[in-house]
Amino acid sequence: MSSAPSTPKGLHFVANSPVHGLAVLERRISQPEATLICVHGGLDRGGSFARLARRIDAFDVVAYDRRGYQGSRSLAPLSLEHHVSDLLTLARRERERGAVILFGHSFGGVITFSAALADPSMATMVINYEAPLPWILARESSRPAPSDDPQEEAERFFRRMVSNSAWERLSEAERDSRRMDGPALLNDLATLHRLAPFDLSRLEIPGVYLHGDWMLAPYYRALSEMLADLNPQISSHELSNAGHGAHLSSPDKLAQVIHDCWSRGCG
Repeated sequence: MSSAPSTPKGLHFVANSPVHGLAVLERRISQPEATLICVHGGLDRGGSFARLARRIDAFDVVAYDRRGYQGSRSLAPLSLEHHVSDLLTLARRERERGAVILFGHSFGGVITFSAALADPSMATMVINYEAPLPWILARESSRPAPSDDPQEEAERFFRRMVSNSAWERLSEAERDSRRMDGPALLNDLATLHRLAPFDLSRLEIPGVYLHGDWMLAPYYRALSEMLADLNPQISSHELSNAGHGAHLSSPDKLAQVIHDCWSRGCG
């Protein structure tokens, strides 16, 4: 008789990263249905998926600090192509174990879509939450242009995307750590202002575009309709009472939706 899956726990760093210099975290269970590889957005870290990992009970979970961020700051160069290469290296290792789901939050979704298009054999499904796709549907914004100073832009971005009060609560060491991520953040932002890096009409595996129902919900609903017209492989789902940082503020809802997407698409 097969044993029951182990109780999900948090992420922990692994000693032997498949990409030298890339800080990789994982959570393993005894009988996973798939591996969920989580890719973080701008000015974030792989560890921010810990709450989500504790609520995922059917999959192995792998996350990592993207090159230029936190534990992977030593890696260069910073480019979308190198982010995709890092992800595909991780996916290749997990593909040997079984099915792979790519999950991207915010800019992480740009990377997961890119990877799924570059090598569709490395993943079974791609699920993204509020990935920015301005070349498909531009979003009106009153935000100032990014600063040329990476440290200044890191602080401005954190205050804008999280809150002023959250920045003030950080210790000086934590603020300095975020500022050190400034070059990687500027590279992410620059990528979004270039020509379309990929064509989602060519996506061959099932894709799911998730978004919350807060202030920008009308934009994401319109974008979801455009994605469905662009490629019938891409479906969408709206999370109730969820904002941009759903992996932190609504991990139960997000985990359930990911499970449901997998069950409908591959179960």
